[in-house]
Amino acid sequence: MLKAANDNEIKFREFHEANPEIYDLIKHFAMIAIKSGRNHYGMQSVIERVRWHTTVETDGSPYKINNNHAAYYTKLFNEEFPQYAGFFRTRNMQSRSAA
Repeated sequence: MLKAANDNEIKFREFHEANPEIYDLIKHFAMIAIKSGRNHYGMQSVIERVRWHTTVETDGSPYKINNNHAAYYTKLFNEEFPQYAGFFRTRNMQSRSAA
């Protein structure tokens, strides 16, 4: 990913850097959903599975995983796995200035 565009993206990057195991779990559960034959799935559902069905602990946030991170995990997943583009539906992100 390139330069952060807003506060949410900055917070996501800090969280992702401090907690790379979260993305590993997201990829794991996403691949399970893909291999099950689904055409589409929600990143928020994957995040909820990580949040409630694992014992992983996170650093740097009062939340295990902030809901605002879903869009950035989707973008990261789509960049890493372009062959699954469209599996997680996306919306345009609204920017909030980092100033």
